[in-house]
Amino acid sequence: MPIQAVIFDMDGVLVDSEAYWWQARVAFAEALGKVWSFDDQRTAMGRNTVEWARVMQERLQIDLPLDDIIGQVCGDVINRLEAHLPLLPGALEAVATAASAYRVALASGSPTPVINKVMALTGLDRVFEAMVYGDDMARGKPAPDIYLEAARRLGLKPEHCLGIEDSGNGLRSLKAAGMYALAVPSPGFPLSDDLLALADRVLPSLESFSVGMARQINRASG
Repeated sequence: MPIQAVIFDMDGVLVDSEAYWWQARVAFAEALGKVWSFDDQRTAMGRNTVEWARVMQERLQIDLPLDDIIGQVCGDVINRLEAHLPLLPGALEAVATAASAYRVALASGSPTPVINKVMALTGLDRVFEAMVYGDDMARGKPAPDIYLEAARRLGLKPEHCLGIEDSGNGLRSLKAAGMYALAVPSPGFPLSDDLLALADRVLPSLESFSVGMARQINRASG
């Protein structure tokens, strides 16, 4: 099926904020005398706000309300973003390149205030035709809901969309939605071979993204 739209994840794809989420969760756990591990982080990555807060609640074995966990961790991440926005190499250029040939959208499981902060700092809210927030979805990634909603808002069938993801949960979400999947693993959080196998193409960074590459995915998978 011909690709007509490119849908971007945000954390780990456009901004290297996965490191900030890691640091914020580690700091949160340490303040409680707990330990947050890389395995814990991978389990939380790509999920919507309530779901990752529940992962933290369960993994850290704490009885704090979810709203308290969300408020503290998100506040920490936003402070870090305001101090330094860690744009990933080629991120803004990749969105502009995609927009030159396709319709573009955002599908992020990050908390709404974090997405809005990044969009305001980058101006990408003026580029994306549609932005779908994980907080508005009943189920987060790896469920396909957020990508199906992005396709719906664009008025396209999922099989005409290419999604760009860094996490295993994100790639599972794309494949469950029936979309083409481009994997750009987040720095510091490599993907296992079985997860990379879900992708139609793997890039080391968005610096390698091009319209020609997207069309090659289309031909190879079609």
